[in-house]
Amino acid sequence: MLSVKQNEPVEFTEEMLGKFAEIVARYPEGKHKSALLPIMHEVQAKYGWLSVPAMDKVAEYLGLEAIEVYEVATFYTMFFLQPQGKYVLEVCRTGPCCLVGAERMMKHIEGRLGVKEGEVTPDGLFSWRGVECLAACGYGPVLQIGPEYTFYENLTAESVDRLINELKEKATAEKADSRKPVADS
Repeated sequence: MLSVKQNEPVEFTEEMLGKFAEIVARYPEGKHKSALLPIMHEVQAKYGWLSVPAMDKVAEYLGLEAIEVYEVATFYTMFFLQPQGKYVLEVCRTGPCCLVGAERMMKHIEGRLGVKEGEVTPDGLFSWRGVECLAACGYGPVLQIGPEYTFYENLTAESVDRLINELKEKATAEKADSRKPVADS
């Protein structure tokens, strides 16, 4: 995942532009605006969030007004308008989950990670936030983790700690794998 500062100019790679063209080709002639959501997902997957310059570039690519992209980005909660951690812990904060401890889990996550809701840990690995219903009212408290949106039910402080440790280990392993030299065939 690349990193983009708040007002840093964005240039899409040839590979990204090729993906965008494939996405636009899925839709009938004159309906290119339908490609907006999947293209926004591609941009967020590449940069980790949607900066204003990135949204402006999407608008330019699709021939839209920038405000049309901003409206979509601010409507859907799956789009991040500020930098996030590699793993975003999203805790259901609606009534049924709160009745069985969601608020306790959010306090625990805040304490364990050392960051408030919406902030990023210093190592860049984690962010967390409360979200609306995750449709598992009978299994609360629940959370999902992006970008894969893996789902976890019946949370306890211990299960959250285990999960955070597993994600840290996964990130460490991925970092180590990325440093290994590629063997010639």
